[in-house]
Amino acid sequence: MAKQERLQACYPEMGMFQTTIIREAATEGIGLHTGVYGHLRLRPAPADTGVVFRRVDLDNFAIQAQGQNVARVSYATSLMKQGVLLSTTEHLLAAIYSCGIDNVYIDIDSIEIPILDGSAEPFMQMLESCGTRRLRRKRRYLKVLKALEITEGGRRVGIYPAAEFRVRCYVDFSHALVGQQEVEMVVSPETFRHLLSRARTFCFERDIAPLRGMGLIRGGSLENAIVLTDDGVMNGPLRFPDEFGRHKALDLIGDLALVGLPLLARVEAYKAGHSLHTQLVSRLLADPSLWTITTRPEEDLSQPDTPSALADPSPYLAPAAD
Repeated sequence: MAKQERLQACYPEMGMFQTTIIREAATEGIGLHTGVYGHLRLRPAPADTGVVFRRVDLDNFAIQAQGQNVARVSYATSLMKQGVLLSTTEHLLAAIYSCGIDNVYIDIDSIEIPILDGSAEPFMQMLESCGTRRLRRKRRYLKVLKALEITEGGRRVGIYPAAEFRVRCYVDFSHALVGQQEVEMVVSPETFRHLLSRARTFCFERDIAPLRGMGLIRGGSLENAIVLTDDGVMNGPLRFPDEFGRHKALDLIGDLALVGLPLLARVEAYKAGHSLHTQLVSRLLADPSLWTITTRPEEDLSQPDTPSALADPSPYLAPAAD
């Protein structure tokens, strides 16, 4: 199948009807933090199922990809339900969410999603091989009506009314290859595929020993993460000059997928991370006055019965580094 045909098969119209995948696809690999090897399989699911992980090593115990199941979020986003844990879900969820897949079972026989090459690209390739099927059930969208912002120290994340799903992500690291980087985009299957999916996770060489001392990155290697030295990169070349900012935007989308429905909103993250992202999801879902559920994504937010989009709340976002 030609690449363009594969892309069209993966990307449904983000419109009125729910979707699932047509056929199964599988992968396997080591977990970034636990170092545990796992096998993962995507399976079609009926309408109104949502995105559901099933621990096949624990009698198909189901963990829904929803904000209420968020557990640890220090260096990855983990889900937990009734004491059953599943770690590092964000890259796979970002791919599924951006591809417009509403319903899918994710069967996994391990405590952690395989990290593969550290990006969402392998998961996008899986979804392309799966294809998509439209279901006879209307898609529901979560439309944000009022702004919500969370600030911790110099970090900030906010969600605002918008007629589409847009993200703006700003990072600032004191490193020659990173510095200030910003990504802003309307999230669609095409934009995610071409702008974000190949961006890999990264860490600083000086942090490796402390992280391993905390029991983390046991499965980390030069094959699944960019490692930054004090003045360069250990395992280049980079895939993009601003790969670091792009990967943070990828993580943001994966965490926002825990809303459980396609978003009609603008989200801005300023030096944020998994903790702030998931706090935003939890606080948003906890306050129904901030949003409504609609089956009509074309609704105009400028109409009198809904608040208009706020003025840009983050004028301090700096331009991306070259």
